[in-house]
Amino acid sequence: MENRDDLRYQKAKERVEEIKGFYSNLTAYAIVIPLLAYLNYQTTDFPWVIFPVLGWGLGLLFHGICAFGYNPLFGKSWEQRKIQELMNCDEF
Repeated sequence: MENRDDLRYQKAKERVEEIKGFYSNLTAYAIVIPLLAYLNYQTTDFPWVIFPVLGWGLGLLFHGICAFGYNPLFGKSWEQRKIQELMNCDEF
């Protein structure tokens, strides 16, 4: 029983670290992107700032999906079904 609690604690701690990393990334995004937009506005007419906005924003989206455990393709129900399937398999 104690081993199970330790495992749950470790998983919870890892999830908290992932969420904390996401919020750090989000904070950096919220600070850096406006600075880049200002720099873009001051230096050139070409809107190059859209590239870091979209690239970093997409990375931030996937980071958030992982940190908060939302995965429409391989979510918790898929994981549970796969575990049950492997447990029922004789060759595993």
